[in-house]
Amino acid sequence: MGDLLFFFLENMALIIALMYLAIKSKEALILDWSDPFKQRIIISAFFGFLTFSIMYNPYLYEGMRLDLREVPLFFISYVGGWQYGLLSAVLPTAFRAYLGGPTMIMGILQAILLPIIVGSLFHDRKRKDQFFGILNIRKMLVAFLVYELIKSVWMIASTPVNLTIIIGMFIFAGVAVFSMALILNGENRSSLLKEELEFYSNRDPMTQLPNIRFFKNNVAKLVEKQLPMGIVMLDVDYFKVYNDTHGHQKGDAVLRSVAQILKDSTRKEDFVARYGGEEFICCLAAPKDEAEAAMMAERIRKNIQEFRFEGEEKQPEGVLTVSIGVSYTVGGAPLEEMIEEADQSLYQSKRQGRNRVTVFPGIMVESNEEVHN
Repeated sequence: MGDLLFFFLENMALIIALMYLAIKSKEALILDWSDPFKQRIIISAFFGFLTFSIMYNPYLYEGMRLDLREVPLFFISYVGGWQYGLLSAVLPTAFRAYLGGPTMIMGILQAILLPIIVGSLFHDRKRKDQFFGILNIRKMLVAFLVYELIKSVWMIASTPVNLTIIIGMFIFAGVAVFSMALILNGENRSSLLKEELEFYSNRDPMTQLPNIRFFKNNVAKLVEKQLPMGIVMLDVDYFKVYNDTHGHQKGDAVLRSVAQILKDSTRKEDFVARYGGEEFICCLAAPKDEAEAAMMAERIRKNIQEFRFEGEEKQPEGVLTVSIGVSYTVGGAPLEEMIEEADQSLYQSKRQGRNRVTVFPGIMVESNEEVHN
């Protein structure tokens, strides 16, 4: 009996080791997890191989081949659903059929098909993340207990195994399933934390726009392609007056609204960021000419002017507005040079009375309906 328990311990260790190795290898292999079909094939192939590895050197007991093959099959079915389970079962089923023997059918039914059926029944079909989210381990263990109860009663009624063997298999299989869930959850928590840290390191925490460092890194890639590009810088007019009148919380709300208007007023290929303070910056990707870049900047100015901000009637002009500076290149101009030109044009807009657009080297954009549209 000691040999049998040690065998189950080896099975459990093999499951945990291969699961850990697979989790740690997925990033190094740079696999495409965005394609659902490829994801299903790769994951199912791994779990099929894992199950086969467990079955390859079984413990022979009165004509039966005992092992913990049900563990990976239950786990994959619980996490991914019946399709993953069935695909993972192809190799183990073929291998068990090849080995033959008087208990072949019973072995396939009890330790291959049954864990897939029970795991799939408890699978959360509403989850979209599946292998990349956090598992409910308590629910999974309840599902595994249901499977073990059904299998244990079935085995006692139909095979020569005794209660000691059943209990030993249950304990080691339960620890293996629990360990697999811990490994997956630990890796996914680390990945989610890493993504969150990367997100907030590249974002302005108040407006949720990209920060200027992230902006420069991404726009630099467009500069390298030497495509036409416009840099737009804008500054909220009399923002200090608004803050002094209404308080910083209301001022922060204005900045968040301006950020949203910027996103709504630009295209998906454009890039918007917070420059700092009450200043924002946009990269207009591939405008056909300087006139189109100016028109897009004027649209932003007009949309902000027409938005009804709380308490804007107390602003010096009776409405909250922005001043804008634009720099345009047909391609190849250094980014820092374009930002400097847009900044100069912005301050020329400020000097000329605010609430206007200036295109470097000092061309004022007329605010008329033709330009706005």
